[in-house]
Amino acid sequence: MLVAHGHARHPAQETAQSAPGKPGSFKVDSISPVSGQRRANGSFPITVSFNAPVAPNTPQPQLKPAVPGNWSEFGNVMTFTPDSPFKPGERISVLIPAGATGVHSANGVTLTKTVTDRFTTGGYSSLRLAQLLGELGFLPLHWTPGSEGSLAEAERTTNTAALSQADLAFSPPPGSFRWEPGYPGMIRTFWNPNKPNVIITGAMMAFESQHGMTLNETPTPKLWSALFQAAKKQQRNKVGYTYAIASKNLPETLTIWHDGRIVERTLANTGIPVSPTVDGTFPVYLRFRFQIMRGTNPDGSSYADPVSWVSYFNGGDAVHYFPRGSYGFQQSLGCVELPWNSAEHAYPYLTYGSLVTVTG
Repeated sequence: MLVAHGHARHPAQETAQSAPGKPGSFKVDSISPVSGQRRANGSFPITVSFNAPVAPNTPQPQLKPAVPGNWSEFGNVMTFTPDSPFKPGERISVLIPAGATGVHSANGVTLTKTVTDRFTTGGYSSLRLAQLLGELGFLPLHWTPGSEGSLAEAERTTNTAALSQADLAFSPPPGSFRWEPGYPGMIRTFWNPNKPNVIITGAMMAFESQHGMTLNETPTPKLWSALFQAAKKQQRNKVGYTYAIASKNLPETLTIWHDGRIVERTLANTGIPVSPTVDGTFPVYLRFRFQIMRGTNPDGSSYADPVSWVSYFNGGDAVHYFPRGSYGFQQSLGCVELPWNSAEHAYPYLTYGSLVTVTG
């Protein structure tokens, strides 16, 4: 049985024992991935099936761009196994040459006509992104590899050690997510390991921050490469996981959970009706120990206010200290204002990627 990268035999290889074709009728029966496919699994081999057994050491199909790897023949099938998985979103052209210098059958018949197959590999799996972030401690959930599910999944788990991180990014191994205790139920409503969501976005930004990368809200090739290396070295989250809820129900409050326990609960001010704090959940994307915050008041005048312990989470809205006579109701122009001691205590927890939910 022909095996590539620890995966089960490709369906196209089932034709390997077909009867020899008649002289003059040697042709391509099928190619996988099929021509025009746009989300091909980059960890699977390329297979070309013919209507008759292929001659050993026959001239090989050509790939563009050239990809390191090896062609092999087995009965009616030629298989290309790359040395490493294809890149995500890579456009591949497979040329199966005909004529005297082309592919020929075991009985010496040349291929009837040249065939070209073109396909594009898909992107890495959103599920694998969630698995890696959970394994490294950047989520409020922990991911553990396992052998739950079908026999095929169990077999793949057995072979996981032989697979590269890129293989697994195309075809995630089975496993399970477990919520860390202590977080409020609201955060669970955002979670879906199979689709982009704000929890994964925040986790990516936290990872990028700790690895000296530009913060992005979508996964980039550089992020995947860094995740692969971090998983190999088991470079876990250094600062823990933070989630905050700014409640606009009176009295207005900000509550912060860190690693599953409440570390701050304080009165807070949100935006006045003409400049409200927008409801939603957002990751912290910019932080300042101190800055002059500038903008325009509702009456058209300008302001330039010194503020401290600043964590921006949505456009110009930030959690920060601002001096007020009292707290707990609408007073700001969209920011979540805190007393000095509370803001100073909250700032180390509201690191890059930390989620802030505004509700009420």
